[in-house]
Amino acid sequence: MDQSLSRKRSARDWVVDSVAFLLAALVGLILYDQNDQDAIPQWLFAADFVTGIALCLSLWFRRRWPVQLAVIAAFATVYSETGGVAALILTMTVAVHFPFRVTMMIAGLNVLSVAAYSIVRETEDPAVAVLIAAVPLYVGTVGWGLYVRSRRTLLQTLRERAERAELVARLEAEQGQLRAREEIAREMHDVLGHRLSLLSVHAGALAYRPDASTEEIAGAAEIIRSSAHQALQDLREVIGVLRAPVGELPQPAFGDLPVLVEGAQRAGVPVELELDAPGALPEHVGRTAYRIVQEGLTNAMKHAPGEPVSIRVVGAPGNGLIVDVSNPAPKGKPGDRGQGLKGLAERAALVEGRLEHGKTPEGDFRLSAWLPWPA
Repeated sequence: MDQSLSRKRSARDWVVDSVAFLLAALVGLILYDQNDQDAIPQWLFAADFVTGIALCLSLWFRRRWPVQLAVIAAFATVYSETGGVAALILTMTVAVHFPFRVTMMIAGLNVLSVAAYSIVRETEDPAVAVLIAAVPLYVGTVGWGLYVRSRRTLLQTLRERAERAELVARLEAEQGQLRAREEIAREMHDVLGHRLSLLSVHAGALAYRPDASTEEIAGAAEIIRSSAHQALQDLREVIGVLRAPVGELPQPAFGDLPVLVEGAQRAGVPVELELDAPGALPEHVGRTAYRIVQEGLTNAMKHAPGEPVSIRVVGAPGNGLIVDVSNPAPKGKPGDRGQGLKGLAERAALVEGRLEHGKTPEGDFRLSAWLPWPA
């Protein structure tokens, strides 16, 4: 049995039941008015009317007792023409909410009652003719009910799948966040611990060596300043990663760029890399550059598969680092790259850089970033 029968009647259900009652009552009264009162006994004529009105009223309770009312309607329509439409609606209710076997039993019982009707009412048409006229009505009614049932079942299945998928995705996201936070904790311990240890050592040296020369004091102060600035940059990046989507923890280093490109080339992507960045690049800037190239390659493989990708990473201390990733833009409607590029823009801003993206006049999609590289 359908679970919807046990729920409280909604506003839509009230409207549907009202329309069903009015339709059954209106058609029943028209059929009753067209009956030949001289052809049947008066008591049967009156029973037809009373039974038809009762069947129409029973439509208000069809969601509570659908099978019972359909069986009663099948026996009642043996002599009642006024309740014929109500019997059709009750049969369709069974088809919507119950299995096929139950529906066929109710439909067969109603078809037999139609055959018996021609005998009880002594109609001019033979029972076969009455059956030929009635069977298509019940076949159409049952078919409509089965279609409604299958559609509801499909929608319910899709809804349950969507809910399960959402639950699984939420659980996976929570697990990913836990793993990411553990990795961030390790990185904070390794990176920030090292920076702060340097600060402590040099600050302690200044405190315990009042006889240090001016040059030694200036050198230690510069190391303290540089380490404090680097620690602040690392802390900003860690906080940014905590706010970023799951899986955005930057683990690779700038030196892994050739490996990343080689992996894409082995996958069949025609990639050209121009790498000219001599010197010691700060770790947080190098990781950001790696993520920009990685995202550019990912977008190119997703939105323009098979097209060549050009990567240019050049820079020098004091001038900054330029990262360009370009590929021919796909034809037709462009794909959605918004979330990944937003994350890159935030990541570039965390290292005090800037990021731009869009189509070039030549028709390519270009992802370009400038990242600071202190002298």
